Amino acid sequence: MENIEEKIEEEIGQESPAQEQALIEDLSDEDIDTSVTEEYGADQIQVLEGLEAVRKRPGMYIGSTGPKGLHHLVYEIVDNSIDEALAGFCTHIEVEILPGNIISVRDNGRGIPVGLNEKMGLPTVTVVLTVLHAGGKFGGSGYKVSGGLHGVGSSVVNALSEWLEVEVSREGHVWSQRFERGDAVNELTVTGDTDETGTLIRFKADPEVFTETTEYDFEILQRRLRESAFLNAGLSITLTDKRDSENIIEQVYCYEGGLSSFVEFINNSRGLTALHPKPIHFSASKNDRYAEIALMYNDGYNETLLSFANNVNTIDGGTHETGFKNALTRVFNDYGKKYNILKDGDKKLSGDDVREGLVAVVSVKLTEAEFEGQTKGKLGNTDITGLVYSTVYEKLMTYFEENPSVAKAIFSKALDASRAREAARKARDLARRKSALESNALPGKLADCIEKSAENTEIYIVEGDSAGGSAKEGRDRYYQAILPLWGKMLNVEKSRLDKVIGNDKLNPVVMALGTGIGDDFDISKLRYNKIVIMADADVDGAHICTLLLTFFFRYMRPLIDEGHIYIAQPPLFKISKGKKQMYAFSDEERDQYIEELGGNCDIQRYKGLGEMDPQQLWETTMDPQTRIMLRVELDDALAADETFSILMGDKVEPRREFIEKNAKYVQNLDV
Repeated sequence: MENIEEKIEEEIGQESPAQEQALIEDLSDEDIDTSVTEEYGADQIQVLEGLEAVRKRPGMYIGSTGPKGLHHLVYEIVDNSIDEALAGFCTHIEVEILPGNIISVRDNGRGIPVGLNEKMGLPTVTVVLTVLHAGGKFGGSGYKVSGGLHGVGSSVVNALSEWLEVEVSREGHVWSQRFERGDAVNELTVTGDTDETGTLIRFKADPEVFTETTEYDFEILQRRLRESAFLNAGLSITLTDKRDSENIIEQVYCYEGGLSSFVEFINNSRGLTALHPKPIHFSASKNDRYAEIALMYNDGYNETLLSFANNVNTIDGGTHETGFKNALTRVFNDYGKKYNILKDGDKKLSGDDVREGLVAVVSVKLTEAEFEGQTKGKLGNTDITGLVYSTVYEKLMTYFEENPSVAKAIFSKALDASRAREAARKARDLARRKSALESNALPGKLADCIEKSAENTEIYIVEGDSAGGSAKEGRDRYYQAILPLWGKMLNVEKSRLDKVIGNDKLNPVVMALGTGIGDDFDISKLRYNKIVIMADADVDGAHICTLLLTFFFRYMRPLIDEGHIYIAQPPLFKISKGKKQMYAFSDEERDQYIEELGGNCDIQRYKGLGEMDPQQLWETTMDPQTRIMLRVELDDALAADETFSILMGDKVEPRREFIEKNAKYVQNLDV
């Protein structure tokens, strides 16, 4: 009998601890080799040497072995070059995607040291590429400021590459070495002479690790490298895609304006109108700490706050964000009181009020940055809070006093937001009182399911009463609930919260789900595990789906973050011949089925869900055994935020550009 660990590895490979535990519990007693478990001793302890641990559990180091982890390999190498820029030695980074999805990263920094590392008995560059936690980022002498806190970047990339080649230009020579799956296959040797300095790394991701794909997405790399150029004013980063020799794409990113250019870019890319002509920018330093902030207000209703520590995007915030938010709120209230904008007896402006329509970037640089976890999502250094707070408070207060017209425009927006928020609070209170008086607080059109445990239930939000009727008849009423919606709903991208609460199209959704929205959202009260948007496969259906997704993203975001939102995929065609019938979800699938049935088929093109009878709707779209559903996932919150602003905002031109750029991905919609 095989060992239980081998059994688990065979069954699930690189899965989460929870999945591993579930598999262990599912294994029957005869699957467990009791002789091994009873004789557990020193010989059962496995020691992974070198980079074996990385190849054994790559997800621990790069997050996943899917597309996100694949692109993370590039970030790790580029971040090392940016660390050279932060140290003042690098001005240009060249990133190339070569045929075969080979990545090349070259910088003009100092070059990785090539001298002998006495402790390891190997050239330093070899140690950096083959030993975890080796680098110039630990003692503080190599890099005073670095995003590569854990020092595992280069070696992890090497371990997860089919092959990696390094060329170092320094000390008058070019030094080269090749590695395969983390192991050196030759010695570091001099392959030429040069007057330049820098490092070139070429690598090919290992398809044995990245089984899903090894193909890089140009736009994903573009967003990350453009962001890095914004954060390092004057640094030039070139991204070139050479995979198609007849269509080579090259982009150069260099922004002398730094963070000011960043907030302008965000505003412009979303088609937002700024409330003042130029971004507000300030910076300060204290000892080995440096803080830089740029902000700009626009006519929209959403907040975009990006924070970085040593160029690492701290998506979960941290101490620097806390300092910024607290100082911003205090500035508004103190300035408002001082200049009689806020009268005696007026309520103080809240953080949400003063951040409506704000685009801000907070960037700090510090030695010994303390991040939470390898993903570095949150900054933990408490002493940076004071520097950011004092910088924002003092310099923004001065800016408002020196620019009263700008202050007036921004305050007017904050006061409008405060009044709208108070109206929203009253609307919520009224809704609560009304629900308390009613015997049934669920919407009248909801056809609820019998099962009450949220874990085992799902709700279909269906476009139209006709489709809703078919869905009610065709569903499994034990665990499937149906909520029909009629007509297009409110575009929340163009509305404040007070207009959203109580909206006759959105209120039934809020009532049915039970979580509340905005500040009142509580996911523990969610009544259904799966929330399925089921709309017609046409332009109107796509619009309704987008409106609902915008609503969930803006006001019920955890539903997306935790994987509760799905989009049903109803078929487009029914192909019949004799007693045989097949359902096709694309033109290509339709043609394939016609060929399989020998031609001369009856073809029905479904214009809407209402054209299906209950049995057809169940078989094609609602039966867990046969249905196709897309789960809505959020890989890049900033990109998603930008997309919703473009698609659902007021400005036409950015939306037109987006549609023209992405029209090639749209299929089977009647236009």
